[in-house]
Amino acid sequence: MLLRIVPASLVVRRPPRMIERHVVAYRRQWLIVVSGFFEPLFYLLSMRAGLSDLVGKVSMAGKQVSYEAFVAPALMASSAMNGAIFDSTGNVLHRMKYARIYDAALATPMTPADVAVGEIGWALLRGQFYACSFLGVMAALGLVDSWWSLLALPACALVGLTFASIGFASTTFMRGWTDMEIVTTAMMPLALFSATFFPISSYGSWAWLVQLSPLYHGVVLVRAANAGVWDVSLLGHIAVLLTLALLAISVAARRLDILLRK
Repeated sequence: MLLRIVPASLVVRRPPRMIERHVVAYRRQWLIVVSGFFEPLFYLLSMRAGLSDLVGKVSMAGKQVSYEAFVAPALMASSAMNGAIFDSTGNVLHRMKYARIYDAALATPMTPADVAVGEIGWALLRGQFYACSFLGVMAALGLVDSWWSLLALPACALVGLTFASIGFASTTFMRGWTDMEIVTTAMMPLALFSATFFPISSYGSWAWLVQLSPLYHGVVLVRAANAGVWDVSLLGHIAVLLTLALLAISVAARRLDILLRK
């Protein structure tokens, strides 16, 4: 009865089929999948190489830590964002407007919601792969203090889900490859001004603007996991990311239904 009430474009039954398609397609193109992992990694290594000594200690979760230990969890969240965004924008644009893969998918029993959720799920997996790899690098560099750091992975999964959903929904409004410049232009300030490299107190009266960034909420969650410090305010950050993800998924499914059924 519920499936009869919900619009057909929002019914989700077969998203794993889309993920399965990408696993088969990318098994010989693994270098493309791992490429976005390196930018945050190089940032982290540059901090360790010399900048950390110049900055000194930074307060995080009520204790003094090295600058690289402060930056590393934020870069882990940025890595999850990169993986999700890269796959849910440029690759989705190619499949939708040029390869026409979604037209073929809708010729099967799959619905637009299946396609949208499958694509977002694949982008989330890519972002989570980056996060797991980055956590391994942090552990190798001695920047992981306890087993609580493993909870940074579900936090990064939430970051990946949010940005994959926003990326896919945004891509449905793109007219062509030139619009991809908007994505790269938006990602740079997100990476730099989401309390990634500075405590939010450093922004003074502009702190409210930083809090509008979805990445900021992910950075707070990953830092809390890495430090093993929890409080009720984290529920607010989780709620913001989940709300954005659900809204974006709904927009993506409706837009895809409109574009592919014209």
